[in-house]
This record gives sequence, structure tokens and C-alpha cells, in this order.
Amino acid sequence: MASLLYRLGRWCFGRRGLVVAIWLLVLGLLGGAAAAFSGATTGEFRMPGTESQRAMDALRDRFPQSGGATGTIVVAAPQGAKLSPADVAPVVKKAAAIPGVAAALDPFQVGALSRDGRYALVTVQFVDELPDITDAQRAAYRDIARDAQGGGTRVEVGGEVVREFHFDGATESIGVVVAALVLIITFGSLVAAGMTLVNALVGVGVGMAGLYALTGVVELNDATPVLALMLGLAVGIDYSLFITSRYRQYLLEGVPAREAAGRAIGTAGSAVVFAGATVVIALAGLSVVGVPFLTAMGLAAAATVAVAVLVALTLLPAVLAWTGTKILPRRHRAAGTAAPVKEGFGYRWGRLITRLRVPVLLAGVLALGALALPVTGMHLALPDAGTAAEDSSERKAYDMISEGFGPGFNGRLVTVVSAGDAGTTRAAAQQAGALIGGVRGVAAVAPPQFNQSGTTALVAVIPTTGPTDAATEDTVHAIRAKLTGVRGAEVSLTGTTAVGIDISAKLADALPVYLIIVVGLSVLLLMLVFRSLLVPLKAAAGFLLTVGSTFGVTVAVFQDGRLANLVGVDTPGPLVSFLPIILIGILFGLAMDYEVFLVSKMREDYVHGDTARQATINGLGENARVVTAAALIMISVFAGFVFTSDPIIKSIGFALAVGVFIDAFVVRMTLVPAVMSLLGRAAWWLPRPLDRALPDLDIEGERLRHHLDATPSEEGSRAGVGR
Repeated sequence: MASLLYRLGRWCFGRRGLVVAIWLLVLGLLGGAAAAFSGATTGEFRMPGTESQRAMDALRDRFPQSGGATGTIVVAAPQGAKLSPADVAPVVKKAAAIPGVAAALDPFQVGALSRDGRYALVTVQFVDELPDITDAQRAAYRDIARDAQGGGTRVEVGGEVVREFHFDGATESIGVVVAALVLIITFGSLVAAGMTLVNALVGVGVGMAGLYALTGVVELNDATPVLALMLGLAVGIDYSLFITSRYRQYLLEGVPAREAAGRAIGTAGSAVVFAGATVVIALAGLSVVGVPFLTAMGLAAAATVAVAVLVALTLLPAVLAWTGTKILPRRHRAAGTAAPVKEGFGYRWGRLITRLRVPVLLAGVLALGALALPVTGMHLALPDAGTAAEDSSERKAYDMISEGFGPGFNGRLVTVVSAGDAGTTRAAAQQAGALIGGVRGVAAVAPPQFNQSGTTALVAVIPTTGPTDAATEDTVHAIRAKLTGVRGAEVSLTGTTAVGIDISAKLADALPVYLIIVVGLSVLLLMLVFRSLLVPLKAAAGFLLTVGSTFGVTVAVFQDGRLANLVGVDTPGPLVSFLPIILIGILFGLAMDYEVFLVSKMREDYVHGDTARQATINGLGENARVVTAAALIMISVFAGFVFTSDPIIKSIGFALAVGVFIDAFVVRMTLVPAVMSLLGRAAWWLPRPLDRALPDLDIEGERLRHHLDATPSEEGSRAGVGR
């Protein structure tokens, strides 16, 4: 692999104009396609195969008048007063006049009033499903609350129609600014920092343009493009940083520029390919879970990472061809040769860790274990309006409903009863209602509603607890157990709350399987790279510590509310259902990234005669600066997304920032050298039959170095810095 990439790097360097033109053309074409064909994303979550989703799909066919999107308008009288029909009539009239509204139900006619008469609910039924609701319809719906205020009456609009994805596009700029500062400090050159950043941004632009071009034909969840942007930006900067650092190192050793670019792509580029491949495989592996929206998220993010790798391997060496010696710090440009290099903090840290390896190892494992303790109480659910920003209309409506009617009205369930004839359906619906009414945790059961043929009935159920409350999940399971007693009809429980519970349950069941797959994959891949058995097992154990402690910190902040104000969490609540499984996929790739860059140098020096302890110190000393910079860049990019108001993106950004911090600084740069020095020579042991069976990928470019030493090129034999 290294030899192939070496030739690719030299080719791109020598044909810089052509390579840059090709990438700019690709960016322009995809940007035009995105502008012409992009469609809207959706906040809807679907889970084929679950009881709730089957019932939802059946409703669209058998009960089309209830298959559209819904909204709930909350009207409240002043404290101590009661609503009158005249207070509510204007709201009902305006809601019914919105284009695409099938019906707006008057609460005085359907009995949707609180016991004290102060609160009323206006249910608005749209003809179209949620993904088809237009911005104009949403705007008209929101305007009802703004126009109806006055006379002490309070009006707020809620429901799935008003629930929109909130993402401030300026948040990622925070991470980019911090990344630029880190690059300037690391390289000591504005040219090197700017070139690395621009190269990464081109990759992100290509990936995001391609993704948005697909939204016209592929339905994507609202969070999908942001996840792809978040990850593509982080890895794009890091991959360019790794290769540029190696290129500068070769220049300072007197290697001519084109040869230095080839060697940098052949060596550091090989590690980038491996690191990118692990991220792509882990994210694409999300498709094995069988959840369509999660599959789309994984494939979109994986494609963005793949583009980042291609850009780093091809566009970067082409851009390097224009930089000359300006990519070096000014003092090295003036000298023309490498200045004496002093041992930095990495060497001192490596000696300290190897000397205190046992206490460091014990302290690190115990600390990470303590951080992981909150995981035992982790609760997963889909986000609802109860975790939205406190000043948002959907949150205000949610709180008003809870105050006037009880929290269960925000998590209403629907029982769908279907049979071959109207008489059987009616009898089964009455039986289902009676059985549900006896379930603990049910506050009320509404009379059944029938479709025009009378063969399908809807029975609304109000639980006593909110939609993301753990008790509501128990109530759903209890209702489903009771409904098995209904004979002669097909009966199922659905509704937004039930769909969320089913999705959370399926993802929770898939999480251990996916974790086993990812850990097994890490062991196999690292065995191929390092020709060792214990190094991969150590890396897998470190990854598990990273994942456990990251989950623990995220649960403590977002679910338990500890220090929640620091990250802008108004109301603690369950973690979003797909966060753990996405976090495992992404952190796996990033963890292997740092593992390869640190341990490959350790193996290289050990093979060339250093003791295991000295090789460990060298690996940390040579790469600590670059790994630190890469980790800080990723942390800043991910942390920038914490400032968005959307709870999904906020929690993902926070968890990834914490995960990278723990993995890079605690696991890879502290625990890994402690374990490596403790294992000594045994770290590089591999059973002979296994050694013969595994292919040699030459990730570290050892064969490339032998080839270059044996047959130096004419260009490579010339000394000096420059082209």
C-alpha cells in the first residue's frame, strides 16, 4: 500500500494544476447539483417491522383521515378564570383556514377542556404527512399563536407540525477558528495552517454538496447532514495535519519537495487510509442494525469521511507543490536546513509514564471506571418537546399541556383495531377499551372512532406519565400484554410515544451486538497492522474504557443534570436513542487513528533495535505533538456543535468531544505507553501460524523505505530544502 500511495503522492505533486482543477470541477458540479436537486430533510423517525410502525402504515391505508400530520394548539385563560367558546372560536377558525388542514376540532364540542375550565386543546389534523408539510403551512400554523394573544388569554402551538430542526450554521465556525489557532501554533506557519484548513474545507464542501444533492431522491433525517458535517470537518483537518506534518519532517531532513510529498503520502497517508477505513467501516456497519434512518446517517457520514481521505491523498500533495519552503517555520526557511531538535514534552511524558507505569495504569483504569458508573442508569428515548429550549413555542405548549391536563396528554397512545366486518371491529374495540382501562398507568381511554367502512377503529389512550418517562414504557408493555386477550381482530398500539419506545428498544438490543462487531473488527485490523496479538487486545480494552466513561459523563450531564447549565441543557432527560450506537461507531475509528500514529513509531523503533521501553518513549515523543494538535482540533470542532439549541446535535457534539478527549489524552497517551512498557517484548508476539496467515499491508511503509534505500532516485539523492 505504501509504495502505491508513494507513487500517487509524487504524481499529484507533479501535476498540481490538473489535480486542483479536477477537484474544483467536482466541487462546482456537486454544488450545482445540490442547488438544483436538494430536497427537505425530515424530523420523522420510522422503524419498519415494529408493532407501532405496522399500525402507523395500516392507518394510512385504512384510516386515511387520521394519517396526516397533527398539531395541538393550547389555549389558556388567566389565572383563576375559565375559557368561554368565544375565547377559543377565533383560534379554531384560523387553524381550519390553513391550506391543507382537514379539520380543527373545537374543544367545547369534543370535550378537550381541563377540569377547571382554564385550558383547552385544539387538535389540528392536516391532510399531508409530516414530511410533506410545507414551510408556508408551518408559518401559518405558528402565526396563530402570535395573532391570538391578547386579553389575558395565552395561546401556544405545539405538536409534530411545529417541531422543527434547529441548527445554527454559525456553530461550526467556532470549531474552525479554534482549529486554525491550533494549526498555527503547531506548524508555526500561516501558510501551513491555512493550506491544511482549506484542503479540509474543500473535502467537506464536496461531501456535503453530494449529500444535499441526494436529498431530492433520498429521505434523510434532519440530523444526518449535521453529523456528516461534524465528522467530515474534524477528520478532514486531522488527516491533512498528519500528512503535512510528515511532509515538513522530510523537508527538514533535506529531502526534495516532490520526494518528500511522495514519502509523506506513502507513510502518513497509509495510516490515514487505515484510519479512514476504520471510520467508514464502523459507520457503514450501522446498516446491520436494520434501522433505515440510522443506516442513512451512517452511510452519509461514511461517504463524507471517504471524501476527506481522497482529498488528503490527492489534493493535499498538489497544494503542497505551490507552498515551497513557506510551509516551514521562518527560522528553518532562513537556515535552509533543520535546526537542532530538542526533546519536547512528549519524551519527558513518556519517561514519566514508563517509570510510573503500574500506579498510572491503576489510577487511569479506576478513574475511567468511576466515570462510567452513571451508565448503569442510562435511559434511551427519542427526543420530545419536553427537552426543547424553554423559550420555544413547542416547549411552552408542552408545559401548558402538562400543567392543565397532566404529562400523559403529551404522550398520547393510539390503539388500532381492525377486523373483516364492522360488527366484529366494534365489539373488539369495546373489549380493547375495557382491557386498557384496567391497566395501571392509564389515565383515560377515549371512545373508539371508526373509519367510513367501520372495519378499523382508533382508541385513544392517555397515560399518567410523560412520553419519555420510564413508567410510560412499562405502561405500553402492559397494554400490549392485555391486548393479546382481544379475539377476532388485529389489535396494535401505536402513536409517536409508542414509536419512540419501539425504536429505543430495538437500538438498545442492537447495541451489544454492534459493540462486539466493532471490538472484533478493531482486534483484526490492528493485528494486520502491527503483527501482534496483545497490542490489538490492549487497544480494544482501551476503546471499551473510552466508550464506557464517555457514556457515563454524557448520562451524568444530559440525563442526570449534573453541570447541565454549562452546556445549555434546560431540562435533563433521556439520551436520544441512537446516540450510543453512533458514538461507538465514530469513536472506534478515531481511537484507531491515534493508536496507529502512536504505536507504529513504537514498533518501528523496536524492530530497528531499541528496547521495548525506549521504543515506547520514542513513539510518544515523536508523535505527542501531532496527536495533541489533532485531538484538540477534533475536540474544538465537536464542542462547537454543543452551542446549537437542538438537543440531538448538542448531545452528539458533547459526547464526541468528551470521547476524543478521554481517548487521546487518557487512554492513548497515558494508558497505552504504560501498558506497552509493562508488556515489553511480549507486546510484539504473534503466533507463527497466524503470522503466516495474515497479509502484510505495510501500513508503516517499511517495504517502501527498503526500496528507497536500495534504489535512491536522482531527485531523492539531492540535498537541500525546496523543490
